[in-house]
Amino acid sequence: MNKSIITDMDASDPLAKKRADFEIPAGKIYLNGNSLGPLTRAARARAQETIDQQWGQDLNASWNRHHWIDLPLTTGAKIAALMGAAPSQVVCCDSVSINLFKLLSCALQLQSDRSMVLSQRDNFPTDLYIVEGLSHLLGSSHCSLRLEDAGSLEPALDSRPAVLLLSQVNFRSAELHDISRLTQLAHENGTLVIWDLSHSVGVLPLELDKWQVDFAVGCGYKYLNGGPGAPAFLYVADRHLANISQPLSGWMGHRAPFDFQPSYDACDGIDQFLCGTPPIISMSVLDSALEVFSDVSLAQLRAKSVQLGELFLSLLGQNDSLAELQLQSPENGANRGSQLAFAHPSAYAISQALSAAGVVADFRSPDLLRFGFSPLFLSFADVWESIQILVAILADERYKDPAFKQRLKVT
Repeated sequence: MNKSIITDMDASDPLAKKRADFEIPAGKIYLNGNSLGPLTRAARARAQETIDQQWGQDLNASWNRHHWIDLPLTTGAKIAALMGAAPSQVVCCDSVSINLFKLLSCALQLQSDRSMVLSQRDNFPTDLYIVEGLSHLLGSSHCSLRLEDAGSLEPALDSRPAVLLLSQVNFRSAELHDISRLTQLAHENGTLVIWDLSHSVGVLPLELDKWQVDFAVGCGYKYLNGGPGAPAFLYVADRHLANISQPLSGWMGHRAPFDFQPSYDACDGIDQFLCGTPPIISMSVLDSALEVFSDVSLAQLRAKSVQLGELFLSLLGQNDSLAELQLQSPENGANRGSQLAFAHPSAYAISQALSAAGVVADFRSPDLLRFGFSPLFLSFADVWESIQILVAILADERYKDPAFKQRLKVT
């Protein structure tokens, strides 16, 4: 492919201007936004203002003056807009793991005559660990876990599980589930559905209300660019809110937390899922980072993310030296999220060699090299350059340097 074609693609990209909203380090091509989104300029400014003025000068008056107390709901409303959900159904709080514990508990309350949680064998491990932990707490007669391969999930619904727990995007392969179809099939069997949208929100068009989704969780630090350890979010369909009682009955979920009553009286709405005091600095950063989505459409984001992935595969196919990378993601862009995964025996070392050369990708055990395509800040030229660097690394085998094989604590 001629480089001039790449230049033309960037020149006609309606999202190209959004790159200026991010602080991408000079000399780096960041293909890891699917793991940790980069810093936005608005988030940097908000963090500084929150620390220097709101905390530094206004102190505890900021709970009212700067509306700290409302951040879980106002930030949740911004995320709701990215998921096709009414704002009254989303709250920003805690972590994916904690929120999943809450939602699983609620779903099992609603399904008192059932106990099985059906999930995918290669679902993100923490989702499975939470089910296991709840099973240990409640006993297997009240909560048990059944794992199936992706192709066996639909037939397994005939066993009428209490809950179907799935990630829309497989974190390893990026293979997509059809939320609408699986939710409908689950409901036909009386099964409630919890979707993990950590690799979906901010990059895939979602219609949770239209699809009649029951519950959903997701993180704030991937495509939402909320920073490391950013608060997560959860979604509960309005039809369930009056019939559930989440188990972590902390004071922020109380109807009147500042009355300091000795007994718990839960809020009626989505704020009943709050627990402890919200982490104001990190939530303020996430709230500000979400502003980058205010003038773009999810259709634009999805179209460009597919284009970026297709370009990567096309350029890869033009280089015979890259044949040793075995594609583990669906070839059809419509069937995958915004990343590509390749298997290679030296995937970790290659990821480290790429990083040393200015291309940030990531590794997933045991042998996967992942490239993420965040459409808000990546250019088509970035993809072109990353392929040139990857070709060189594999051609001269620099990844065989022992320094690139030393495993870090976080991989």
